[in-house]
Parts: sequence; C-alpha cells; structure tokens
Amino acid sequence: MIEVLFGESEAASMKAAKSTVVLSRTDGPTALWMAGKKKPPKRERGPWIPGTAHEVICLGFMLDIGDIQEKPDSQYRRNLIYSLYAQGQWGRDEEEEKELRKAGEIYGGELQRLQNYLDSGEAIRIWYSDAPYSLCGFYFLCSMLKNVENDIRAVKLPPYASRGNAIVWYQNWGEIAAEEFSLFLPQERALSREELRMYAMLWSGLQEENSPLRAVVNGRLLGVPEDFYDFLLWGSLSQKPVKEARLIGEILGKTQISVGDLWYAKRIDYFIGQGKIKVLEESENKYQRVISLA
Repeated sequence: MIEVLFGESEAASMKAAKSTVVLSRTDGPTALWMAGKKKPPKRERGPWIPGTAHEVICLGFMLDIGDIQEKPDSQYRRNLIYSLYAQGQWGRDEEEEKELRKAGEIYGGELQRLQNYLDSGEAIRIWYSDAPYSLCGFYFLCSMLKNVENDIRAVKLPPYASRGNAIVWYQNWGEIAAEEFSLFLPQERALSREELRMYAMLWSGLQEENSPLRAVVNGRLLGVPEDFYDFLLWGSLSQKPVKEARLIGEILGKTQISVGDLWYAKRIDYFIGQGKIKVLEESENKYQRVISLA
C-alpha cells in the first residue's frame, strides 16, 4: 500500500510508522529510531503499519498558496516553495541555499514516483485533513486519479478523538505521532470513481477562480484574497515589542486553521516593506528579530 501525505512532518512520521525494522540509538535525552535489523519496539497506543518507508509519498506543494493553474511541478511552484522556505531567516549560507532550492524539485520527483506506482497497479491510500494545504492536495490528487483503475483509499483526520478520559483536538496529520497512525485505519474508506470525479471538479473550479489563497470556510474549501488571514496579525500585534517567532507562535496557538508560520512570516515581511510594521531589533535568524506596529 502506497501512502500519500501532503506535509513534510506528517510524511516523516508515516515513514517511521511504516518502518518494520528499526535500530535504536540514544543520544542524551533524545532517542532516534532508524532502519536497521532489530524489530520495532512494542507500542501501547497502536501497532505499526505494515510496509516500508519507501512506500510513503510526500506531495508538499503547498497548493493552498499561489497560482494553481500552473502545474504543481512547474518552475513557478518551485520558486514559490523556495521563497517561502528561504525568507532570509537562516542567513545566506551557500549549502543551505542549495538545499532550499531542491525542495520543489523533490516534490516533483515524488509526483513521478507516485505515477510509477500507479502505472504498476499499486493501491494508493491518501491521508488528508481539513487543513487548507492538505485539502488542496487531496482535491488535486483526485483530479490526477479520476481515470485510473487502481484501488484508491482515503483516511481523513477527524476533528477530535477520545483518548481515555480526554478529548484530543487535531488540526492536521503533522500532529500525529508515528505510533498513532494505525489508530485511524478503521476510518479508511475506498474512494469511488464518482467521488474522485466530484473532487476533481471542485479542484477545477478552484483552478478557474485561481485566487491568491485557498481557505476552509464553514467546512468548504474556497478561494480567498491574499489578505484573508491578516486580521490575525493585527489582532495580535501592538506597539509593544515582540519577537517575530513569539508573535507567530501565539497566532498558531490561538487559531485552528493550520496556516503555517511561513505564510505569516511572508506577510510580516510585506508589511515591513509597506511601513506598517517596524523592526526594532535585527537578528541573523529573522524569526528572532523584534518587531512592533509602526
């Protein structure tokens, strides 16, 4: 079974969940599990998912942002992904610059890997959520799969789950630990041809509209203007100095909309250029600079 996810952290967790053989190494308080010869440790929360890490595909194209009439593996999308990841906060180290440039290319390669699996008749299981980047990825993927004969399955992340005496709320698959993925397998369902075509039509509608952003509003994925999330910045920023990382962290902590820190950092840069936000103290790491309302 080929697992498809739409974010780096969730794909990494799934790779761990699919690693049926592991090797343990402990470095101080940090324990790292990687491919090796030993069996995986027993987990109280759930079993490991059969298979290997190679069967995990990450389509981290961030399709909730930017022009979606361009192909996901286009140069435009590569440049957009780079611009979001770069943004100057890691300095201008040449090697890091090269790695950041590769990000979009990697996802293009993942898309080709998925096509190869489809051509060989493999079953596909899609893990998606109501996070805008994930739902956009899901709709796009359905448009790609609408005419294939492969077995296509999907697992949608529920808004919450009962864990003992507690209720745990979820925003996206990136919040799920590797050993917990199997707990959601009972919610797996087969996607019919009709469903695939329906989601593909929804994606075509979003492409035709081609708004700068896409957001989930009242349970529906809609095209929205570029300033759609700006009210969250203005509601959290004041004349009081604050580190950019802290400001973004507070916004992410208070909202349940799964818009990443990269987008807020991009908007802060925009408003600094507009003179609406001022930098009180620069830092080599941009997230550590001190800002306030101008």
